[in-house]
Amino acid sequence: MRQSKVFWLTLIWAALGSLNAWAQEKFPSRPIEMIVNFGTGGGADQLGRIAANLLESVLGVAVPVSNVAGASGNTGLAKVTSAQPDGYTVGTLTGISISSWAAGMGRLTINDFAYIGVVQSSPSMLFVVSDSPFKNYQQLLDHAKANPDKIKVATAGYGTLDDFAVKFLATKGYTMVNAPYAKPGERYTSVLGKHTDVLFEEPGDVAQFLSAKQLRPIVVFGSQRHREFPDVPASAEFGHNIDLPNWRAIVTSAKVSGERLVVLNAALAKVMETDDWKKFCAQTYTCIPAMNPADSKKFVQTNFDDAVKFLKESGTKIR
Repeated sequence: MRQSKVFWLTLIWAALGSLNAWAQEKFPSRPIEMIVNFGTGGGADQLGRIAANLLESVLGVAVPVSNVAGASGNTGLAKVTSAQPDGYTVGTLTGISISSWAAGMGRLTINDFAYIGVVQSSPSMLFVVSDSPFKNYQQLLDHAKANPDKIKVATAGYGTLDDFAVKFLATKGYTMVNAPYAKPGERYTSVLGKHTDVLFEEPGDVAQFLSAKQLRPIVVFGSQRHREFPDVPASAEFGHNIDLPNWRAIVTSAKVSGERLVVLNAALAKVMETDDWKKFCAQTYTCIPAMNPADSKKFVQTNFDDAVKFLKESGTKIR
């Protein structure tokens, strides 16, 4: 009887020890999937790939990248929220997707995510090909007013910041057509091939085309000019108060434990201190200070609220 009791006690202690070891499992101990919520070639893809590469060095595990595009970025984000909430699935979140929520698209909310960190922010601009007949923003506006629905604007989709801007301009009498492309590469090709007339984008996403003098900016949406493009007017100079910057964050499911979120946030902060990251954000005009999860969520909430306010006050109707 005594031997039987000792046997069972030994099993219990062994089981408790295994549970304790499992509970204290080193995180991360296996690959973390990075889901980029837009197609290849765009800003979210650039961010996802360089962040994944640098996180591998910091965390000591592989960080493979998967592009899951669609529905203004919401298809990929839905995959993040539906994955096992163990911190091994993270993804990119952008202002484009947040604007779609403000427009009432999809079922995702800010509280569905835990915010590893907001890592980029940039004002959006309108670009034309170098030999475009529109030499400046005023010429574009004049043509749009005289020729409603003749100018095609290449955008990331409906319910996006791009869509907001196009529909806002329509309320001012400048009616243009939203030409949505889910894949960034197709969007850029459309304007370079003159299938569309104007491109709505952030400067960092098309830096290669700016350097090659294939594209040129004609307006920056915001209250002031961009320090890197001092000759390009701000939309506010024309009375167009469209100040909705596009930003990007790394997120995971809101159900991931706080301990693992802290680990991921600390790793991301280290990434943003590296020379490679600083070079990347400078080249893409997106550098911002690192943020903790709480401040990141607050930042996202503020931008969501600003988008809702913009739609309401401007009388812009998305649907």
